[in-house]
Amino acid sequence: MTKITINNNGSARVEGDFTILDANGNAFDLSGRTTISLCRCGHSENKPFCDGTHRKVNFQSEVKARTLPPPAPKPA
Repeated sequence: MTKITINNNGSARVEGDFTILDANGNAFDLSGRTTISLCRCGHSENKPFCDGTHRKVNFQSEVKARTLPPPAPKPA
């Protein structure tokens, strides 16, 4: 199982069994890691991974769980 936690004012933490791919479908070599943090602030020097820069740039984003609306139907 994979768990993703959106941290207030910080990263998205991914835990469990997962693969991260780039836009071309190539997998990142995570060197056996089962937990990583992804950048949400856009300022990391190690994108897509968090390097803690959100603290330096005072990134602010608090997220509360909610129910999303149903997906729009796909065109026929």
